[in-house]
Amino acid sequence: MAARSSLPSFCLHRIRSDGRRGAPPSIRASSTGAGNDGGRNEDVDGKEEEEEKEKEKKSEVGRKVMVVADGGGDEARTALQWALSHSVRPCDTVVLLDVVRSVSGGGKDWDDPSRGCQHLETMRSICQAKRPEVRVELSLVEGKERGPAIVEAARKQGVSLLVMGQKKRSITWRLLVMWMTGGKGGGRGTAEYCVQNAACMALAVRRKSRRGGGYLITTRRQRDFWLLA
Repeated sequence: MAARSSLPSFCLHRIRSDGRRGAPPSIRASSTGAGNDGGRNEDVDGKEEEEEKEKEKKSEVGRKVMVVADGGGDEARTALQWALSHSVRPCDTVVLLDVVRSVSGGGKDWDDPSRGCQHLETMRSICQAKRPEVRVELSLVEGKERGPAIVEAARKQGVSLLVMGQKKRSITWRLLVMWMTGGKGGGRGTAEYCVQNAACMALAVRRKSRRGGGYLITTRRQRDFWLLA
């Protein structure tokens, strides 16, 4: 009888001990602490990833992309817009170049030197508005002929990509240039000369039409390649 009476009391004791509220809090506390540690680890991992990304950005070698200002006309702005949208990376430097023709006396054919930089400053403002993270440099060189002066400036500054605006030339204009040059020039303008003679990659860019429709790109191997963008 004593053994029988002790059995129910033992079982009841086990049930009561399992039903107490003291044990679970210790387990909850440990689980809560583990959750906090996991959250902290995630924060640390996130910070480390951000630091690695910043280091990668700093380690990227930036290129020099030269855009010929050409007086700040529509063709030059088209070339600049294309370069900023399709070629320039955040770590690159944009060099805005223009050529001032020299006269026979060794001087320059401008009255006020500051006027030669006004359109360059305007194009710099376009760069800063569209791509504020990109560094912009202004360059004004002197030369009797635009084509050779541009090619030489790109070579001296170690440019990786040369971008120029291109006008749509009529057949009559090309025939006239060929006649004036004795057929040696082939009816080519400044942009065509730079594309064929630049040491770096050179592109001539123009709008397909005034209403849009993408760009026509001329390279050393392809002429008027249609890029719909």
